[in-house]
Amino acid sequence: MSDTVWWTSQQAGVAVALGAGLLIGLERERRKGRGQDRASAGLRTFMVAALAGAVAQTVSLWLAVMTLAGVGALAALSYWRSRSDDPGLTTELALVATALIGMQAVSQPELAAACAAVLAGVLAAKERLHHFATDWLSEDELHDGLLLAALALVLLPLLPAEPLAWLGALSPRRVAMLVLLILLMQAASHLGQRLLGPRAGLPLSGLLGGFVSSTATVGAMGSLVRNGQVPLRLGLCAAVLSTAATWVQVLAMAAVVSPTHVLPWIPMAALGVTVPALVGLILWRLDGQAPQQVERTPGGRVLRLREAALVAALLVGGAVLVHWAQQRGSAGLLTATAIAALADAHAPVAALLSMYRAEQVALGLGVAGVLVAVSVNSLTRTVVATVSGGPRFGALVAGALLCNLSVVWGAWALGYLT
Repeated sequence: MSDTVWWTSQQAGVAVALGAGLLIGLERERRKGRGQDRASAGLRTFMVAALAGAVAQTVSLWLAVMTLAGVGALAALSYWRSRSDDPGLTTELALVATALIGMQAVSQPELAAACAAVLAGVLAAKERLHHFATDWLSEDELHDGLLLAALALVLLPLLPAEPLAWLGALSPRRVAMLVLLILLMQAASHLGQRLLGPRAGLPLSGLLGGFVSSTATVGAMGSLVRNGQVPLRLGLCAAVLSTAATWVQVLAMAAVVSPTHVLPWIPMAALGVTVPALVGLILWRLDGQAPQQVERTPGGRVLRLREAALVAALLVGGAVLVHWAQQRGSAGLLTATAIAALADAHAPVAALLSMYRAEQVALGLGVAGVLVAVSVNSLTRTVVATVSGGPRFGALVAGALLCNLSVVWGAWALGYLT
């Protein structure tokens, strides 16, 4: 019985290998061309390579090594004898990869099938990938993408993961993850504007900009309204949606600081998002006029490192301040939270979430502290809206913020958030 199952497994692996070779070979056959200038590897070649890899893997390791070396030698010979002016090695490398997928199919048929599908998709997307890399993606965007990858994959793992008491139970790695979250939100905001354009994507840009800094987004929208570049309702819609991002960011920061303690913060975040989301939707539906003069900037910088560095400094300073005040009781903690939130709500909120994770503050006090931080920062946003967009714009933003805070504070007073 065991022998029957073993052979059935081998047969399934060979079948998957043939299917993988067929899938990849079909894509290559369509690009092979015709006549004397056609490429040497097509549908049959790729199926044979996958089958040879599977059969060799079932016989012995040495035969698999020899088969892979033979496929590689044939691919190199094919490239050397190619009459095409295209210097690319895609087909030759795909042939070697197909042999490897055939070998993998014997022991891991599911993974081999997935690899074959991905490889065929990459091969089929040649024009789109070339257009993305050479035309759509700017030089600045490429550099910023590489920088973001380096920060996430190189710098972040090197930072200490041990919490520091003087940093409000935050660790250097957690602080870096929060800064990385800010940078990712910057990239998402930039991508939204690139894909939709300022006219169609202004509300989305406001929402995504709120993840980076709702205060800065409100100021930017106020300036656009004051200069007559966008209608009042549409600019106000984007500004209000940026305040909704503040509550989502509380939940995102909770997931970064303490992934196992996210659930208690969901009701507050959901309630905080509801009012600005409804107000923004109403403003969007009421506004029947498109923006008049909004320039669309292709490419450009994705990451604003100076802003991210400022956020990092505020995070560290606010965390130290909140930790120092926590030792002086609840009143001192809330006072320090309010002072830190005048500049930015990120730092005190991150510190409170970290203290809750370390069981240094109770959930009720932590929720109250977050509400204090958002409320005080709302005063800052109101002032910025008035200065940048004028008294009318500032009054409308203040009304939306007051309505939002009244609902959340009311739910907290009634005991629904603790």
